[in-house]
Amino acid sequence: MPEPIYLDHAATTPVRAEVLEAMLPFYGPRFGNPSSIHRWGRDARTALDEARERVAHCLGAQPDEICFTSGGTEADNFAILGTWRALHGSSRNAVVTSPIEHKAVLGAVHQAGHEGAAERQCAVLSTGVVDAASFTSVVRDDTTIASVMWVNNEIGTVQPVAELAAHAKSVGAIFHTDAVQAFGKITIDAAATPFDLLSVSGHKIGAPKGIGAMFIRRGIGIEPLLHGGTQDRGRRAGTENVAAIVGLARAAELAVAEREEDCTRLSAFRDRLEQALVARIPDVVIHGRGAPKRAPHILNVSVPGTDSESMLMALDLRGIACSAGSACQSGSVNASHVLEAIGVPPELGNAAIRMSVGSLTTDAAIDRVAEVFPAVVNKVRGMSAAAAD
Repeated sequence: MPEPIYLDHAATTPVRAEVLEAMLPFYGPRFGNPSSIHRWGRDARTALDEARERVAHCLGAQPDEICFTSGGTEADNFAILGTWRALHGSSRNAVVTSPIEHKAVLGAVHQAGHEGAAERQCAVLSTGVVDAASFTSVVRDDTTIASVMWVNNEIGTVQPVAELAAHAKSVGAIFHTDAVQAFGKITIDAAATPFDLLSVSGHKIGAPKGIGAMFIRRGIGIEPLLHGGTQDRGRRAGTENVAAIVGLARAAELAVAEREEDCTRLSAFRDRLEQALVARIPDVVIHGRGAPKRAPHILNVSVPGTDSESMLMALDLRGIACSAGSACQSGSVNASHVLEAIGVPPELGNAAIRMSVGSLTTDAAIDRVAEVFPAVVNKVRGMSAAAAD
């Protein structure tokens, strides 16, 4: 059997060798608790402080604006619920988002709704981009926080974050962006873009799972989710995961340093695969293709007459790993709320396949997927036709 092909980098990435090397001492001789005052603790504190400075530099931020989390989901919940709980009042009780957000954001918004927030959503265009006019109409002076992701995790469309954040600022609302799929693919500069809060996840950029960060602009009031300790300036109680934080800092530096070259390489892979599928499967649908800008690593397609589960199983049997969309659905293959929101018919939404390129992608892998995918389509279509008889 040919070498397996991994096309699910948007779900997770392998830990980079440089990252693992940076982390290993903190699982051995440098094991101290950064809250301790002895030499082991001071050594861990130094490493923690240095990592915070490095992550801040990668985001164009100040070290005291970085709070480490267990990943993107915690950061999203912290941003939305922490801001809502800290700042809502009689004149500001609305929480705004879009219908194409990650479930971590949508779930946090719903929780705020259970706590009394007025939930509102802006419209999204069929291209997979937030309708800026709609956003302006729903983000008003009664809004506590508005949250719109920078890059959609299912179809890769890039959202107009600078424009949306500027409007939120003009009406006194806090603006959060989930940058989990954007970091390392889009230039992010907190000094140049007026977002207030931003989420990052380590395992999307070659760091381990279970570590992330949130940018919290100076002066933003936020209520901690975790209580019982003074770590992270009182914003997140609990002993810091020093090894993972050091790994995140190293991965972030590499992602920023290599971003331009990496994006050029990934775009070439994505475009070549897209063109091959369009040429070989005339009725294939490319989701988000009409957006002004797409991130370089995500390709989401549907083929009429197929379904996601059958396609994924057939591809996996041929050694090709992809997904049906978000990887945070407990392994289930459900209809995509993102595709539904942009008006994709159910029969196409239920056939969607996300292929995401990354560090493990090669020219040979793209060529093989381009060769195998049409054959898999024909097989699945044949199975569907037989089942219908």
